[in-house]
Amino acid sequence: MTLRASAAAAVLAATALLGLAPQAVAAPVPQPEAATAEHRAAAGRAATAPDTLATLSRFFAREGKVSLTAAQPRIEGEAVPVNHLSPDFVAGRPGASVARLEFLASQAVSSDGQQAALWTARTENGWQVVNIATGDDEFRYARLGAAKLPGGTVFREPQIDAWYVAGGGRVLPLDEDGVRAVGGGGTTLGAYRARVAEAYGDKLPGSAYAERGAAGGYAEAGADADAVPDAVSAAAEGAQVPWTAGVAVPALGALAAAAVRRSRRAGARA
Repeated sequence: MTLRASAAAAVLAATALLGLAPQAVAAPVPQPEAATAEHRAAAGRAATAPDTLATLSRFFAREGKVSLTAAQPRIEGEAVPVNHLSPDFVAGRPGASVARLEFLASQAVSSDGQQAALWTARTENGWQVVNIATGDDEFRYARLGAAKLPGGTVFREPQIDAWYVAGGGRVLPLDEDGVRAVGGGGTTLGAYRARVAEAYGDKLPGSAYAERGAAGGYAEAGADADAVPDAVSAAAEGAQVPWTAGVAVPALGALAAAAVRRSRRAGARA
């Protein structure tokens, strides 16, 4: 199943996998512009809630790598902000930042060393966990970006799963997808804006493309549509939807946590 697989089917599969009951659809809520200490604390409370830890135990035990009772998940460190390419930047709105906050991520670790990221977003019911994704991408790229360009903004271009850090009028790649997009030495902010405007300018909210219901799962020409091959990974389609009204994973309805398995492309680790 590719990234273009049905998001609804993926959510049902993930819900069954984790033993979660489907919930009513919640209205999208815009995320704050910045991750304040208060926001991080709220995300941390959601991540360490007993129900969240119970779901994490099922998540880590889902393939039999560790038993449900032995998983003993824990949350390490503080929640980190995760930014995505901003539609306002793509549209060329004056003063628009290259990226906007999509959610906060908390790092979960099981007793056998498995890692996962808890995506936490502000909803109409407060800060809640909206997704669980395997691996440590959010935290690893935050560290890489801070080392490569201190004080810069680390962000992801979800349409091609590329990570960058921006600052001082430059956009520098943090992974192979980013290198393919902007070159190993990066590019100017203006050149990056021109590239994303050409790639996505006709796919913004309100466009004919979006109104056809096509605004999810697309990629630039040559992007690897099968980069996440496992069936469960189709739940990641929520992360591939280019722009929503502020909910990190709109396909998750009322934001029940769904399992996402992320493939690690060769050479992606730095």
